[in-house]
Amino acid sequence: MVSIKVVNKGHQKLPAYATEQSAGMDLRANLKEPVTLRPLERCLIGTGLYISLPEGYEAQVRPRSGLALKHGITVLNSPGTIDADYRGEIGVLLVNLSAEDFVINDGERIAQMVISRHEQADFQVVDVLDETERGAGGYGHTGIK
Repeated sequence: MVSIKVVNKGHQKLPAYATEQSAGMDLRANLKEPVTLRPLERCLIGTGLYISLPEGYEAQVRPRSGLALKHGITVLNSPGTIDADYRGEIGVLLVNLSAEDFVINDGERIAQMVISRHEQADFQVVDVLDETERGAGGYGHTGIK
């Protein structure tokens, strides 16, 4: 388990894992008043949370499946990345892909956050790449099975 420093400037409880094997923690809207998200409208919703991740880690902000299925609400830049050196408020960029207005209330679970280790890459310029069975096939090249 990784230790993460957090400042809670909002009035919601801290994110927590719902079950022992959950990968993500729910993020809650920290609002003074409800926000109505109209069809195809996007809005940055604050959480009141500020974190300090250890070097080599990121936090990924992902949609909640229930909001997506039931209401067409998703995270626009999914997954959103919070870098280890970011110290601003965690915001969730929501979009309404439904045909109905959706009201976001204070304390509502609006996204989930997954903490993940990552590596940085060092590109090595070459003239030719090694051959593989797949080669350049992509975008559905294996067909429908």
